[in-house]
Amino acid sequence: MKKSFKFTIAWLIICLLLVGVTNGQQASHNQLKKNIKTLLEKWNSEKEMGIAVLVGHEGKIIYHSTVGLRNRARNEKIKKKDLFEYASVSKQFTASVILMLEQNGKLTVDDSVHWYIQSPYKNITIRHLLQHTSGLPDYQQVMSMFWDKSKIADNNDILEYLNKYQPPILFQPGATYEYSNTGYIFLASIAEKASGKDFRTLLDSGIFLPSKMKTAALRTPAERSTISNFTKGYVWNQPEKRYQSADSMIQFNYTIWLGNRKGPGRVSGSLLDLWKWDQALRANKVLTQASQDKAFTPAKLNSGKSYMYGFGWDIEKHPKLGRIVSHNGDNPGFKSQFIRYLDAGYTIIVLTNHAHPHFDRFIQELTQLIGH
Repeated sequence: MKKSFKFTIAWLIICLLLVGVTNGQQASHNQLKKNIKTLLEKWNSEKEMGIAVLVGHEGKIIYHSTVGLRNRARNEKIKKKDLFEYASVSKQFTASVILMLEQNGKLTVDDSVHWYIQSPYKNITIRHLLQHTSGLPDYQQVMSMFWDKSKIADNNDILEYLNKYQPPILFQPGATYEYSNTGYIFLASIAEKASGKDFRTLLDSGIFLPSKMKTAALRTPAERSTISNFTKGYVWNQPEKRYQSADSMIQFNYTIWLGNRKGPGRVSGSLLDLWKWDQALRANKVLTQASQDKAFTPAKLNSGKSYMYGFGWDIEKHPKLGRIVSHNGDNPGFKSQFIRYLDAGYTIIVLTNHAHPHFDRFIQELTQLIGH
């Protein structure tokens, strides 16, 4: 009887403590929600930025809202289900396809690039491509100089022109880090060669479907234009102090004549789909924990020094919040930020169709609300 009584008392104490923790966490989340709302309204008021924000913690969405306009000419407001360009946040999907193929025995990240595609550049491995340590030249410069802009280029065209004109390598593979869209072009083509499948199919069946991402897809500009709730991209015109449609600016025409490229960007979708991707990663639905650990490991240079970039992710170690992985994106008229706090359990996702030069400052103020 005494043992039963003691057990009951102990259980009640545990329950009360858990209730206290839950109530305290709920109060903290409510305050965070208010603070985010205030910050978002302030930035929309001052900068007229169209922004979609989602903040979650341990599988629960704390804040999910939008401000601003989807289409300025039509005065249409952004809605939660609207689609945005993810821009270079797409690189984590490309890296995940490679890791998925490694899990299935189709390749390894230390394979030579030459095993899969023809290239004039020697001693480059898949790992070098993933970590931006390959030294590959910028494919866009080559295509800008020599490509017929009346045609739309794809990865095969890009590889053909790199082999034809052979711009010099920037540095020896592994010597240093330099962000490379060319490397992620190579990765998508390697994935197709290793699997025998189109890169779109690999994304759809391997990433988006198991993650239940219903709006995410690799889209051309033409495909994007047919979607009624796809936000229109705008760029801040500083001399005229106004936003201008990115589609109307000739310097961004490359998005059209490079519209069939795969790997470095071009995935688009809703804000909620990136949250679903975050949850799929946490549940190991697409990648094993071992593959994710590999993706979240900093690059090791030839000198032995580390660089805080993994496989499609920037990496940070915060003294209070622990491990953080993230990536941003920047396409004409669109900016994106995806931050995952692996130890603290937070997720921050921000998409905008108003590319303002102060977007990074907004991200800084937002992350400060959770102590980052």
